[in-house]
Amino acid sequence: MKKAIHKISAILMTFVVLLSTMSFTVSMHYCMGDIVDTAVFQKAHTCGMEQGMKDSSSENSNTMKGCCSDEEIKMEGQDDLKLPVFDINFDQQVFVVSFLHSYIDLFQATEESKNAFFDSSPPFIVRQIFKLDETYLI
Repeated sequence: MKKAIHKISAILMTFVVLLSTMSFTVSMHYCMGDIVDTAVFQKAHTCGMEQGMKDSSSENSNTMKGCCSDEEIKMEGQDDLKLPVFDINFDQQVFVVSFLHSYIDLFQATEESKNAFFDSSPPFIVRQIFKLDETYLI
């Protein structure tokens, strides 16, 4: 189960890196305010009405008002993957190193104190002393 989770997370992270570094363009073609065509990585196809209509405000002139419009959305990818993560000065570096050094030393095993009597055997018991001091009430 743990290996499967690691594999899935590795695949997801590769897709995140791929999508964050990739640049693409979404092209859209509108005709009279309605979207006609959408394309990714290429130019959208037109509806064939690029010539437009006559402008109603200027009836005497021969200017044409276009009914179609094109829109492009550009998504720029990240070019530099190595971002400055740590921007700390020398005093902060000294603090971090000293803190880590003291924190690591907390969990290292210390030498056991040597006991002089550890290797010698216990004395031979001749009598049970606690029975000599007992008192029985009858």
